[in-house]
Amino acid sequence: MVGAGQLARMTHQAAISLGQSLRILADSPDDGAALVAADVVIGDYRSLPDLQAFASGCDVVTFDHEHVPSEHVAALAAGGVAVRPGAAALMHAQDKAVMRRRLTDLGAPGPDWAPIASADELAAFGERVGWPLVLKAARGGYDGKGVWVVSSPAEAAPVLSSGVPLLAEAKVPIARELAAVVARSPFGQGAAWPVVETVQQDGICVEVIAPAPGLAPERADEAQALALRIAASLGVVGVLAVELFESEDGRLLVNELAMRPHNSAHWTIEGARTSQFEQHLRAVLDYPLGATTPTAPVTVMANLLAGPDDVKPASIDERVHHCLARWPDVKIHLYGKGFRPGRKVGHVTALGASLVDVRERARAAADYLANGDPA
Repeated sequence: MVGAGQLARMTHQAAISLGQSLRILADSPDDGAALVAADVVIGDYRSLPDLQAFASGCDVVTFDHEHVPSEHVAALAAGGVAVRPGAAALMHAQDKAVMRRRLTDLGAPGPDWAPIASADELAAFGERVGWPLVLKAARGGYDGKGVWVVSSPAEAAPVLSSGVPLLAEAKVPIARELAAVVARSPFGQGAAWPVVETVQQDGICVEVIAPAPGLAPERADEAQALALRIAASLGVVGVLAVELFESEDGRLLVNELAMRPHNSAHWTIEGARTSQFEQHLRAVLDYPLGATTPTAPVTVMANLLAGPDDVKPASIDERVHHCLARWPDVKIHLYGKGFRPGRKVGHVTALGASLVDVRERARAAADYLANGDPA
């Protein structure tokens, strides 16, 4: 797996029970996955020689992020390395303009959009769809970064002059955000987990509720079918997360794609018969895919976002101790990261029958672990 963040760390855990050894390409020995895996190579994912040396002897190469240059992914495959997903598929998660063009061709629902290279093009697009609208960096944005809501070309001027390739999208009045996460194998087998609701705060996902409360069965089926169709059409191998808007008028619109394990499916570690991490490995190894049946009526995953520097909480070890005593059924996942304000350092998962109760337990445990007790 190229990349050594929390996704690789949790994929490493899943590999053990499958009898597999996960080799990890890390930027630093201090990366989250590098702290726990035995086979760690330190290198630069932007360097083709580093990638080639890393891939030597691997049965298959996959990714915990989408930032590896597509030409390097293609070069690995041309050299005989099994790369999953391949460059042709991965490009749709790397470049939002490429993604939008292909989804439009497939007839997948989405907001009105256009590539933007000048203030005149932005003005024309705004005239057509209305203001405000959303400007996005075509490449590299995540967790709200690389996204700007603008009300005029003048307001967008600093972004337009930055040299960043851009696209614009109509600002959709949304009721909530959803995610349909699926997996697909080279054999063509597909599997889908229940559609979830993702709760965003300042562009960062803070909570995932599985299944999405109040989502009509036919609408959930629609979302899963859409995600599986996209996976098949793009030739995805592995996990695909389709981030969706549920508009105020009830439509489902594709927001973005991710071709790797995804934050919106961390709940599957405890909340489904097969976690997304095991499923991703099954898919890239072309094993039969596992059952996605939920293990409880309701699962809530809450991200741990480190608190402000001016809070002087108990040590993380002490907080884990007290959290386990107070909420013995809540599962804690820490990513081996240092605490910095706003940084995603872990998550907790709670399961049960009552959404209100499960959500309260997950939120309370996450808040205590992330912030401690200032008093």
